[in-house]
Amino acid sequence: MRVLLAGGGTAGHTSPLLATADALRRLDPDVEITCLGTPRGLETRVVPEAGYPLELVPPVPMPRRPGVELLKVPARLRGAVKETLAIVDRIRPDVIVGYGGYVSVPAYLAARRRKLPLVVHEQNALPGMANKLGARLATRVAVSFPDTPLPKAEYVGLPIRTMISGLDRAAVRAEARAFFGLDPDRPTLMVTGGSQGSRKLNQSVSAAARALADAGVQVLHVQGKHGGAEPEPTDVPYVVLDYVDRMDLAYAAADLVVCRSGANTATEAAATGLPAIFVPLPIGNGEQEHNARPIVEAGGALLVADSAVTPEWVIATVPALAADTERLAAMGAAAAALIPRDADDKLARIIVEAAR
Repeated sequence: MRVLLAGGGTAGHTSPLLATADALRRLDPDVEITCLGTPRGLETRVVPEAGYPLELVPPVPMPRRPGVELLKVPARLRGAVKETLAIVDRIRPDVIVGYGGYVSVPAYLAARRRKLPLVVHEQNALPGMANKLGARLATRVAVSFPDTPLPKAEYVGLPIRTMISGLDRAAVRAEARAFFGLDPDRPTLMVTGGSQGSRKLNQSVSAAARALADAGVQVLHVQGKHGGAEPEPTDVPYVVLDYVDRMDLAYAAADLVVCRSGANTATEAAATGLPAIFVPLPIGNGEQEHNARPIVEAGGALLVADSAVTPEWVIATVPALAADTERLAAMGAAAAALIPRDADDKLARIIVEAAR
């Protein structure tokens, strides 16, 4: 069986894609997997590192407002579809799988043109434009959240890597904190804005470094490409990193995370039983708030508007929560009970069935 997996840009697309690829290999060791991405995305690094071949086509971003860039979309899309068709004709997949984003629409149109089975997976509670189109063309549609409004939707959850889905945070906590140069015994806060980072979160939390240190709370701050984390020096560890490959160890090191609520971040944090303060990205169609809402309603997280996250809010809220072990334990248990951990295997089986 040959499979083409189309998705890229951020970890929100690449992480479930790679989790699915690994699950397909477990299901059929002889499967031939090719990934489709664009030259500007995270996939150019993480897909080859994971050992999968990667083909690239031009991105076709969809502007949200009328203008010159919107007028260029049809020509760009035709070019991307033409290049995708050339890849499809060369590798001859039995099924195409798309995860949304810039690269998926050419893949969806190529699947229709070549009359190939198409499987679509939507990460977010509210689907994006690419997958609204893809779902109309798809053989099967899988979703991460039960109430995602797409035709033919089958609830499977979000595929996450086995290093995350099988993580025992308590068992590897000492190893994880040593890996990042953290104290083995202090309450530990992780901060992350996802693979793109969040300058607002970075600045607001790092400005509270003194208050966190005074409460004995150490910080693992994954600031992403936008930077902005500039904590004042204290005698309590405050580790700032641009990117972390071992997110399993980051989750294990932390007692609490302040983060965006992209589908991948929200699902991984909840699946590992890591209590969260979700700060949804304040742009887009509101999908990040919808992603976070079920976890918050179950008692596994707090939800805070981006505009409310100031240094003063961090000082007033985060140190006390990070040190409240009983409340954190209850939040972690509530979150972990909510999330399916076998979505990668479920989606792999759907792909195999569609290919047949």
